[in-house]
Amino acid sequence: MRKKLRFESVVTLVRSELPPRTVAVFLAASALISALLGIFRDRWLNAMYFDTYKAGLDAYTAAFTIPDFMFNLLIAGAISVTFIPVFTQRLKTGNQKSAWELTSSVINLLALVSLAAAVIIFIFAGPIVRSTIGQGFNATTQALTISLMRVVTVNLFLFSISAVVTSVQNSLGRFINFALAPIIYNICIIIGIRVFTGGITIFGFELFDGGIMGVALGVVLGAILQLAVAMIGLFGLGMDYEFKVYWRNQGLRKILRLMPARIADQGLDQLSSVIVNTSLASSMASGTVRSLQQASSLAVMPVNLIGTAISTAFFPQIAQSADEESLFQKRLLAAIRGILWVAIPVATVAFFARGYVVNFIKNGGAPLISALLGILCVTIVSRCLFQIVVRGFYAQQDTKTPFIISLICVTTTILMSLTLVLAFDWGAYGLAFATAAGSLLEVLILLTTLGFRHPGLFPVTFLRAVMRMFAAAFFAAIITYSMVRFFPLRATDDSFWITFPRFSLIAGSGLLTYFIACYFLNLDDVKPILNQAKRILFRNAK
Repeated sequence: MRKKLRFESVVTLVRSELPPRTVAVFLAASALISALLGIFRDRWLNAMYFDTYKAGLDAYTAAFTIPDFMFNLLIAGAISVTFIPVFTQRLKTGNQKSAWELTSSVINLLALVSLAAAVIIFIFAGPIVRSTIGQGFNATTQALTISLMRVVTVNLFLFSISAVVTSVQNSLGRFINFALAPIIYNICIIIGIRVFTGGITIFGFELFDGGIMGVALGVVLGAILQLAVAMIGLFGLGMDYEFKVYWRNQGLRKILRLMPARIADQGLDQLSSVIVNTSLASSMASGTVRSLQQASSLAVMPVNLIGTAISTAFFPQIAQSADEESLFQKRLLAAIRGILWVAIPVATVAFFARGYVVNFIKNGGAPLISALLGILCVTIVSRCLFQIVVRGFYAQQDTKTPFIISLICVTTTILMSLTLVLAFDWGAYGLAFATAAGSLLEVLILLTTLGFRHPGLFPVTFLRAVMRMFAAAFFAAIITYSMVRFFPLRATDDSFWITFPRFSLIAGSGLLTYFIACYFLNLDDVKPILNQAKRILFRNAK
């Protein structure tokens, strides 16, 4: 009987709607696990091919650009920020029938669109690679890129369904399956690296002879299982699915009106950060495409841990309060301040300890990846902020303003990339610098626009608090730099278990310094952590 009660309590917890701060911590923890798996994934993949088959790694990296571009263009951002507010509004007014009709319509419509896009990519992979992302590759690398792209393009269809399903669960405050999906995805890719690259043989019959294509097969397996996990999360929601598109549903019509601007916004971002950069990098030295992607991936990890986790947790409640100005401002500002307080010290530590960070994914380090990461560290703060700031517009169902701002900034970024690479011959460094500058410019314009639209959103007390955060980060920078000099990365540090303890000491010292400095600078952000620590330490004091 006791076991049954415990089991039921766990089920109740999983199905309950958790407070935003609890959800943010939970999502950050799951993102951390996923990031650690991603580190081991990249470390093993780089160990196998980075020094011996750079062209193959470039092909593997480039193969994802077009399918990922189409997914982000048609599905990811458009659904998460247009579907959730409309779906939530239907539930809030008690119109469940309309909400589930909307869900069925969006799932079916996007499934058809993504399937058509996947078929087009599969058929025209050759011309696409030769004229865009792989135009600088030799014929052999282009052929490999085409083959890999045709395998991974199936993910476009699978991920489209997963995106809608997880958005439904997020709208209801249920994030368990959403958090597990990327973990399972990374595990499957690791299986592809460690198992499938050696070939697949069943009962003595060789189905696949191995090689880097095995990693792509692991990717497809991960997409299939990720969808399965997402579907499990629908149980108990009472969803009434129908294989039909309700064109007269007002919610669907509203989403279709909101999506074009968001799709264009997403497309512009991807065009600059992925398509243009990959195309230019393909004409540089072998391994540049992979190095740029690895540096970008490392810079994005904290964004997923901080910006995405907090924004995903707060967005449903921010969307619910869109019609109540004071409550809207309060919730949005709390999320912005929380993101800043965490992102600033993380970016500081990442910059000074970037050699250690790169060593985690490439045994022995890689100077080019390390240098590119140093430039991209500024995007840790700007992209974390972007995640929540842009949702401030989407919560009020405004997708046009972010699109216009994105158009201006992406155009500037592309022009900077072309100028720095072609005119000044800065190579990959020019691409990283243009990306960082464009990201910072975009979030500053978004913040300024949001401030004018909502007077009083950023009070003087908030601006002073931000200045004190940067002051605390300055002290953290001094300590982190000193620790890196005291524990320099050596050529013989070729083991994860040798470098990780020292990196932990360096990062821990920097972050602890930041925390202490915030305490003495009277930042209120420290108080919840201190109060929680006191409750834990003195729970049984009486």
